[in-house]
Amino acid sequence: MKKLFALVNHVLHSYVRRVFRTGFPLTKPDKLGTLLPVSKLTISLIIPAHNEENYIAHCLDSCTRHYPETFQEIIVIDNASTDRTAEIASAYPGVRVVREDRKGLLFARQRGFKEAKGDLLAYVDADSQIPPHWTQMLLREFSADPDLICLSGPYAYRREEMTRVQHALTRFFWYGVAPVTASIVGFAVTGGNFVARREALQAIGGFDTSIAFYGEDTNLARRLHTVGKVKFSRSFHVFSSARRMRSDGFAKMGAIYALNYFSEAIFHRPMTKTYRDVR
Repeated sequence: MKKLFALVNHVLHSYVRRVFRTGFPLTKPDKLGTLLPVSKLTISLIIPAHNEENYIAHCLDSCTRHYPETFQEIIVIDNASTDRTAEIASAYPGVRVVREDRKGLLFARQRGFKEAKGDLLAYVDADSQIPPHWTQMLLREFSADPDLICLSGPYAYRREEMTRVQHALTRFFWYGVAPVTASIVGFAVTGGNFVARREALQAIGGFDTSIAFYGEDTNLARRLHTVGKVKFSRSFHVFSSARRMRSDGFAKMGAIYALNYFSEAIFHRPMTKTYRDVR
């Protein structure tokens, strides 16, 4: 743990030095061509899922209520599951299940990108639930800002899954630290809660499947930022489980995420190369 915090301290100091030396954003965005108005856009919802039989039904209960009015399609990427994930998802009207045998979050996200037909591609995790205002907000944000190519926001964790102190600290991070950091650096994306224009994802070549897990969302945000506006909004949240916090430990997980955010933002590569499943 001491080595981990030493690495975080090193990366933070490097970040501060680079801010004062070069400022942000690190790259000047190149604008995309003429974009379609939101009223004419179609929206695909993509849900990567590996062995999510305990969560996928709750996720789809919250998502399918917006089909087909908002989501033209809902795609569950069955990422090498060995449980009943595909069976449960297939029972929902309007849900298409696609099998991806290469295990890994980025393989699943990239497969969803290739399978989806929408102009806007929305991604949520299988252990998440979208609140009623989520679809209304994404439509409003993209309608109000034609330069917006990606919208993301925080996780809201279930209170019963953590202590009162942990809940307070996570809220401080997501609703205080994360938005401020995004405004300073110029970009931030939560991997399990974002919507991006297809043209923007195509412009950057999709997802970087060489990344195992940590740092993948910052990698995506940094590359999207080179072609347009990436916005992180406190109000654009999804409800998510706190299972990785419970499994890995609150302080350790927070340090790992912070380390990989700044490592990817500054050095363009994540620091942590491996991860473990918390199913």
